[in-house]
Amino acid sequence: MNAVFIDSSFWITLRDRTETQHSRARHLGGELASQRAPLVSTTFVFAEIYAYFCRSRRLREQVISDFWERGVIRLIDPIHSEQQAALEILRQCVDKDYSFCDAVSFVVMKNQEVFRVASFDDHFRQFGEFEVIS
Repeated sequence: MNAVFIDSSFWITLRDRTETQHSRARHLGGELASQRAPLVSTTFVFAEIYAYFCRSRRLREQVISDFWERGVIRLIDPIHSEQQAALEILRQCVDKDYSFCDAVSFVVMKNQEVFRVASFDDHFRQFGEFEVIS
């Protein structure tokens, strides 16, 4: 089974019941679980998600459990060269508004040969090298 990269937009939508795409994220999460698709993400993505939920004790604890304790997601800590490659993407794609986290995700995905991403973020579609599941 091909691994799926987990983007912050997907996990935030999955955990935040007020998000407009919450039902879709839950359905997609169920599909990924039934497929037993290996899930991959980065510590940078975790940081974005945690920052989003940091004011809600219940949700921030849930996110810590999701990413660090349950073993559902394989977390990758991007190395310096991957961060440098991400900076090059940001410099080259001046017509896009990719975040640094997005660019690091692109690099890590390519290095890990992960070409599917669960995301509600159009940046992965704009980048054009991945199958976006949403």
